[in-house]
Amino acid sequence: MQIGTLPRCFALVPCAGVGSRAGVGGPKQYHPVAGRPVVAHTLAALAQVSRLEATLVVLSPEDRQFEAVVPGFEGERGWVARCGGATRAESVAAGLQAMLERGVQPHDWVLVHDAARCLIQPGWVDRLLDACADDEVGGLLALPLADTLKEEVGSADLTSPGPRVARTIDRSGKWAAQTPQMFRLGLLRPALLHAQASGSAVTDESSAIEALGHAPRLVRGDAFNVKVTWPEDFALAERLLGGR
Repeated sequence: MQIGTLPRCFALVPCAGVGSRAGVGGPKQYHPVAGRPVVAHTLAALAQVSRLEATLVVLSPEDRQFEAVVPGFEGERGWVARCGGATRAESVAAGLQAMLERGVQPHDWVLVHDAARCLIQPGWVDRLLDACADDEVGGLLALPLADTLKEEVGSADLTSPGPRVARTIDRSGKWAAQTPQMFRLGLLRPALLHAQASGSAVTDESSAIEALGHAPRLVRGDAFNVKVTWPEDFALAERLLGGR
């Protein structure tokens, strides 16, 4: 960190996925919910967080829809980079490089948020910022697990069709990860590059940070901060957004 400079905060939204599990005939981030595309709800909420200097959306190089579904996004606080990769980790790493090229510094905070978590509220982001602003590592929104967890029998051991329970897993001390996940650019980028070089499969930013031996802070999220993934999730998001 440069002497006398305070870290700034930026958001990064990976938006290069194809949404194959959503069953909506295209990228789920562009599917309409409550009158607007999913990603439009997400970006509108992030724009209300005053401590975020800017939000970078990472798109696929072949994306030709974003500007049409989110008109007027680009500007001083809205950035776009068509550098997305085949995986989330590749897209985030490429987005961090794009941030460096725009002048974001290694000591600045980056909050990575799923485009499909369109129910995010500014107050939840502020809660994460407050909890991690002075943390050495950073952290993420998450929720303690309330449901009983079951592990299924491996397919090779099944004698009848359909999954079956192998055992019950102790849920104590276990949390369900959400986003945003907040880390300094100078820590997150090498963590993701290290994971790629080692062939590790990382499904979120925290797991890449953990692989370097760090312990991110768990900040309580919200049950409504759901990730729209399956067809039934769209109906839930429609009801919740409509209720607001």
